[in-house]
Amino acid sequence: MSRIEARTLKGFRDYLPEAMIPKQSMLDRIARTFERHGFSPVTTPALEYTEVLTGNIGPENQKLLYRFRDHGDRDVALRFDLTVPFARMIAEHGELPRPFRRYQMGTVWRGESPGKGRYREFMQCDVDIVGSESMLAEAEILGVGCAALEGLGVERFQLRLGHRLLLNALMTSLGVDESERVQVILRELDKLLKVGEKSVRQSLRQLAGLEDDALERIFRFIRLGESEGDLLEELESLVGDQPDGPAGIAQLGEILRYAEAAGFRERIEVDLSIARGLDYYTGAVYETFLLDLPDLGSVMSGGRYDGLIGLFLGQSIPAVGISVGIDRLVVGLQELGLVPEQKTSARVLVTTFNIDTASASVEVARALRAAGIPTELYPGTPKIAKQFKYANRLGFPLVVIGGPDELAQGQVTLKDMIGGEQMIVAIADLPGEVEKRLQSLDTASERE
Repeated sequence: MSRIEARTLKGFRDYLPEAMIPKQSMLDRIARTFERHGFSPVTTPALEYTEVLTGNIGPENQKLLYRFRDHGDRDVALRFDLTVPFARMIAEHGELPRPFRRYQMGTVWRGESPGKGRYREFMQCDVDIVGSESMLAEAEILGVGCAALEGLGVERFQLRLGHRLLLNALMTSLGVDESERVQVILRELDKLLKVGEKSVRQSLRQLAGLEDDALERIFRFIRLGESEGDLLEELESLVGDQPDGPAGIAQLGEILRYAEAAGFRERIEVDLSIARGLDYYTGAVYETFLLDLPDLGSVMSGGRYDGLIGLFLGQSIPAVGISVGIDRLVVGLQELGLVPEQKTSARVLVTTFNIDTASASVEVARALRAAGIPTELYPGTPKIAKQFKYANRLGFPLVVIGGPDELAQGQVTLKDMIGGEQMIVAIADLPGEVEKRLQSLDTASERE
């Protein structure tokens, strides 16, 4: 029989239990946070008609689509993000209430260059509010995003807030009104944190044909976010006389006031270079960085996209959302030591002493599971030493041994694999004793 080489595609990865268990735990905690803030779960297909996905993600991002013709000779593509399919869903299901609050967790695919925390297949966790023009929607979205990170134990992060209306006003003040040229400028500005001012200046000269006076005006505008003075007043003096300027200034001020009231204003740093690479954003835009890992890139980003749903309905529908890049976040939290290593979902291993005691081991495992304790039954009867070796390898904190003599008296041995202590426990008392031991171990771990 010919042998097939076992290998994964570049930019894709397998998640083994030690990676998937903490990832799943993070997803569960994020979902609870989303639901606590009033968002309901939805799901959309992984595969869409290509015309659905290419409507407003920009020509550069269109190149990253995994696109092909299916068995029905239809032009289809794997979803690039969760936002565009959600916009299609809203347009297709007009019976949904407004405002509509959703969250979705799902895999997306982008044919881009892999890097640290960057894959071609990765998971996003999105929350969105559709049907509200109020900046209270922005405050809700930013607030739930901050709560999600805090719920994962992340203390040092910064949410960088920009606004597309203000960037539009800046472009108008520079006399740049060609759509394609505007998008080139915004994409280059969005790289500022990654490549630095010198590189961006050079790109803007070469790709957008900007002269020195225009470049100086752009970087003066961007530095307003670093100003010690009144940001809104300074914005008024620079772009307040442009068509989108007053609205952008008012919206930014309102978002900051609501953030103050909601208790997360200190998390926000106004960064007027933030544009987001996707063309469908129309208002506030944001990216989030772990302060202890600045080179990791944004772990949570989003913004307002009032025009996207209108591509499917022919009318503007207000919408705003944020997305947690879970795979990149996992990489960051692992590097920061915030993700404990765990190789099994079970907390207890029930050994099988021999074939004669196997049924009793099954009953013990059933009792522990009925008490809600994640329990694994060893599926075989090798020597106990081998089963202990298996328990050590997977990191079980507790092991149950039911030898013939103990079982004859309605007892088992419970061994603490961390401290080395072991004790005889009545089978009837075992679930309570196991719960007590696990709580004690978890408390000690939290203290460390």
